[in-house]
Amino acid sequence: MERRWDEIFNFLSWGGYPAEMTKSQRQTLRKYASKFSIHDGILYFGKTPTRRAVKSKEEAVSLFQFYHSTFKSRHTGIIKTRASMCKSFFWNGITTDIEKWVSECEECSQMRPKLKIIKIYSGQWEGKCEEKTSVRCVTMAAEEEFFVGIPKIQYVPNAGPGDVMCFKHYHAEEVLLGKTMEDWLRFSVCYWHTFCGTGADPFGLPTFNRSWNEKSPMKAAKRRLRAAFEFFTKLGVKYYTFHDRDMAPEGATLEESNKNLDEIIELALKLQNQTGVKVLWVTCNLFAHPRYMNGAATNPDCHVLAYAGAQVKKGLEIAKKLGAENFVFWGGREGFISSHNTDVAAELGHMANFFKMAVKYKEKIGLKCQFLIEPKPKEPCKHQYDYDAMSVIGFLKHYSLESHFKLNIEPNHTTLAGHAYEHDIIMASVFGMLGSVDANTGSPDLGWDTDQFPMDIRHTTLVMKTIVEQGGLQPGGLNFDAKVRRESVDPEDLFIAHIGAMDAFARGLRNAISMCQDGILANMLKERYSSFSHGIGLKVEEGSATLEDMEAFIKENGEAKLTSGKQEKYESIFNYYVK
Repeated sequence: MERRWDEIFNFLSWGGYPAEMTKSQRQTLRKYASKFSIHDGILYFGKTPTRRAVKSKEEAVSLFQFYHSTFKSRHTGIIKTRASMCKSFFWNGITTDIEKWVSECEECSQMRPKLKIIKIYSGQWEGKCEEKTSVRCVTMAAEEEFFVGIPKIQYVPNAGPGDVMCFKHYHAEEVLLGKTMEDWLRFSVCYWHTFCGTGADPFGLPTFNRSWNEKSPMKAAKRRLRAAFEFFTKLGVKYYTFHDRDMAPEGATLEESNKNLDEIIELALKLQNQTGVKVLWVTCNLFAHPRYMNGAATNPDCHVLAYAGAQVKKGLEIAKKLGAENFVFWGGREGFISSHNTDVAAELGHMANFFKMAVKYKEKIGLKCQFLIEPKPKEPCKHQYDYDAMSVIGFLKHYSLESHFKLNIEPNHTTLAGHAYEHDIIMASVFGMLGSVDANTGSPDLGWDTDQFPMDIRHTTLVMKTIVEQGGLQPGGLNFDAKVRRESVDPEDLFIAHIGAMDAFARGLRNAISMCQDGILANMLKERYSSFSHGIGLKVEEGSATLEDMEAFIKENGEAKLTSGKQEKYESIFNYYVK
């Protein structure tokens, strides 16, 4: 099956044949290949990019597992499974295979939401059958489907402007500069806004009616988690992020909170193993509970600091258990409202020592992940110590923590600090400290954190240009720390928002790569700073120049001439690439 796929793809791509093929076999290949076409590097059955040609038996089985289970306690039957799969995929013998696999699924016959082993066979391109192979028929074992009627989101490049439930630009498998688009972008869904959000604001009650938030706190937590994994899988993202208190309700004691968390984390681990979805990062909510009203790591009462430490200890343990690739610290209450009652030097020192405790425990338990600090200038504090990228970098270097931490930059926070959207991403990257990005945007005219989905192609291009230039974000990613507006009350709005933002970053990635490959802006920049490549400039570049050298140079060469910065030219060229 895979060999035949390669033969067709290679023939359509460059007209090549396998060396061992006879003249008759070549004629057969040409005739069969005429039924296929290639669009954007993907092989399709037919002349339109509708039915993707499946390459291997393993991929066919995986697709069957997904389309047959559909997150319901009862699997779909032959007709529904066949209709949904044949609409989007093709391999020779697809209908026969589907009928066989469904009929031999023991779980279907026994109607139990448990994993069962079934025997299958898979047809090949030429209609022959391979030996039977054991596979698992995977189900989410959920009590219900939360996003009814919404299938897995597909890439449809020729879709029209009103087709908002498909990707028009994000093509996960497309290779750009040696990496797939999926690897460049590393999209993640945030748990708190997407599944815990209610639509409430300081002036109004909740507007969202989310079925997964019904029932008792622990039952709702489990339903919410199942809904989340259904969403992740249908959207096609590989990562998610969460606060500890998003996942499980806080108890009356630390022990009760930890017990709740342990129970939910077991389910999360099970769902991760079933779906392949991973944790991009974990963080601890050290700002919502009343005990943290004066801060956590910077609280004037060490009793509160100790509670925060105990909470972070547990957070690091669950990060290890779930295989989190990063761990984030956001100090929403680490700052002050008034300087009159604040010992700033003491609080900064305590915060540094708190971070050092975290570093030691991370090393003690063997947690392999990147620590990240997320800057924000204000809200809820009047002044937050992690004001912006340079404030955090200065703090880390002052307390010798820079080798243990990088930055998680949220552009909405950057604009709250009075900077341009891309400012902190660029500054963090320049210092080798850009670890991850909370992909969102705000409304600078409002002056508070609105956490909107990023849809501006200019912004996404600027972000991706920096990411491409530094070679990627691994182990970080683009986490959508964004929420649908409280007026967007339909469950499908969650999909529409994420799809639109993912497409926006896919366009930004393509724009950035085109810009970098053409090299026009890079060459102009190199020319602008060319005086530092020789003579006195080179000595400055190398750090060997003195003030005496500066004086001697001016006495010999006189006044410097005015050189145009060509800002408008740079902006015009940049706009050419924004598509």
